[in-house]
Amino acid sequence: MPTTTTQNASVAYNGEFAGQYISAALLSASTLENGGLTVKPNIKFQEVIKTISTDDIVKDASCDFTATSTITLDERTLTPEFQQVNLQLCKSDFQNDWEAISMGFSAHDTLPSNFSDFLISHVAAKVAQRTEQSIWAGDTSTSGQFNGLTTLLGADASLPTANEIAGTTVSASNVVAQLGSIVDAIPSTLYGSEDLNIYVSQNIARAYVRALGGFSVAATSNAGSDNKGTQWYGGGALSFDGVKLFVANGLADNTAVAAEKSNLYFGTGLLADHNEVKVIDMADIDGSQNVRVVMRFTAGVQYGIVDDIVTYGIANTANDE
Repeated sequence: MPTTTTQNASVAYNGEFAGQYISAALLSASTLENGGLTVKPNIKFQEVIKTISTDDIVKDASCDFTATSTITLDERTLTPEFQQVNLQLCKSDFQNDWEAISMGFSAHDTLPSNFSDFLISHVAAKVAQRTEQSIWAGDTSTSGQFNGLTTLLGADASLPTANEIAGTTVSASNVVAQLGSIVDAIPSTLYGSEDLNIYVSQNIARAYVRALGGFSVAATSNAGSDNKGTQWYGGGALSFDGVKLFVANGLADNTAVAAEKSNLYFGTGLLADHNEVKVIDMADIDGSQNVRVVMRFTAGVQYGIVDDIVTYGIANTANDE
């Protein structure tokens, strides 16, 4: 009787599901999940963002055609950086804690599919956290990061000095004045724009919420927003002087950026062929009890018109003496 050979495929998620898991990992970063940036998927290598500016194009009328206006074309390149996750775990570490019964009573444990899902979800959450941090403060010189928006802005000599606001340690007692300085620096052509946001760090948002509670200003005479004191806030939207506040968890403390969402871009090869997500049970490969998690993806950020961006608490090494 001939030997029967059975190919025992290891548990793996790739192909069609890869894009879905990459999507969960990248787009669950809070800035992206909450719609804070313009997402550009399917970038194979890089994408050129065209910018255009003009002078006063309206002139006094005459009988002749006189081309007197000036149009300036420029471009920025959004180049997502390749990233990866290589993780190896031992199944025995999870025998007692993760549904040991479903792993079977045999000494040769198999990897249950729900554990595979757990691993992918866990890794995806970590990827999302790292992506959020990179979006705002990442530095490509650090492994696993790409240049974030504050990194790019901090090295851009084209950022008008009037758009650079020196920061300070923000507290409930000074947050209104600090946010006011940001709004005052926003170009008049942007104020009132529907997608204009002030992206603020968590500590600035907390200070603003506490300030609106009132008691930090006048403990005996000011009960804050809607006279509810420090209980006024239920996690809803915040705004300041008619400009929406967007809490960007990846921003460093005491920093902020005012910009239109349509002027800030996140690029990824989200649905591209090179995306890969796998959970590999190594038992049938090398006889070990190890499980490997492999993820590959690309991610990067860029902005369009730097003149339409205001920074707070972000040192500009290209402009500062």
